[in-house]
Amino acid sequence: MKRLFIVAIIGLLFGGMALFAEESVLIDFTKLAADTAVGKSKTPVENGATLIDYSGIAGASFSDEEKAAMRSSLALSNWEVILASSARSVVNQSVTMTKEAVTSSKAKQFNGEDMANRKVLGVRVHFPTEPYNSWSMIKPPFDIPAYADKTTLQGDKLVVADADKGLGGKFEGFGVVKNVGVIKTLSVTVYGANFPNGLAIAVEDQDGVQQVMFMDYLQFDGWRTLTWNNPNYIGDVRNRELRKYPLYPKGMPYLKLNGIILFRDAAQEGGDFVTYVKDIKVTYDKAIMSVDRDINDEAIWGILQARNESKRLAELKRLGNIQVLRFLEKAKMHVDKTNQ
Repeated sequence: MKRLFIVAIIGLLFGGMALFAEESVLIDFTKLAADTAVGKSKTPVENGATLIDYSGIAGASFSDEEKAAMRSSLALSNWEVILASSARSVVNQSVTMTKEAVTSSKAKQFNGEDMANRKVLGVRVHFPTEPYNSWSMIKPPFDIPAYADKTTLQGDKLVVADADKGLGGKFEGFGVVKNVGVIKTLSVTVYGANFPNGLAIAVEDQDGVQQVMFMDYLQFDGWRTLTWNNPNYIGDVRNRELRKYPLYPKGMPYLKLNGIILFRDAAQEGGDFVTYVKDIKVTYDKAIMSVDRDINDEAIWGILQARNESKRLAELKRLGNIQVLRFLEKAKMHVDKTNQ
């Protein structure tokens, strides 16, 4: 018997209630420390698990050495902070940034982990001091691809193993969760320092529909897990709308991280604001259940593989164009050799 994914909106039932809700890590920043060097540099500046190569998007005028350096990743120091247009002065933006931060081994969230597993996303935002509402958004260095295949760095090349081809699993757990139906809860582990700023999480689904969940205010000291509970989640299956859906060739639904939003109210103090983020988790109903089928439709038609490959190439082209422009701009910038 061949296996096929079938769309369903309910799980196994007991007493009229849904028993099973999956919990997955949307992103774990402790796994995004810099551990890989690129180009001629011997210093690790990129994260190997999320490394992408965008040199194929660059023109033929670049040398092999330059193309070898055309790589980026979700390394902690690569994340960027975008200020609201009204707050985006040169001074505010120049001191607003992210950094790789190390947490004390005594923190109970890390259970005595070694330093490599205690690195989290550090964020500094410089809000305007004038009394008006403002916000900032912590974004990944590129739009996280949902269809990229898992790669390993072999020498100077990123290689896709035969077993991973066409699966699109490179960023699962690194900003992407597959097979997401209805979201039940979303939680974030964040470090507060008694700032009264608000925090929200922005996500996107496979149809490009974006959603922003307001988590809570950061007016506390130390680590805390903030949780958003979906007010529209129906726990009793008897109250759910039951429908039948077409089977093959439906694709795999997913949830993707767009960014983390920080809010500053006009009545709050402006200026510098610092926080740290450990991870984001999501609890959800499965969108697809696996059942046995008599015919392997995908082996015959190959529709899903062709569709996913097309989406993967489109994602790579979009993020590659932006990264090449940034590479060129960085090459034109002045280098302070006294700090090298």
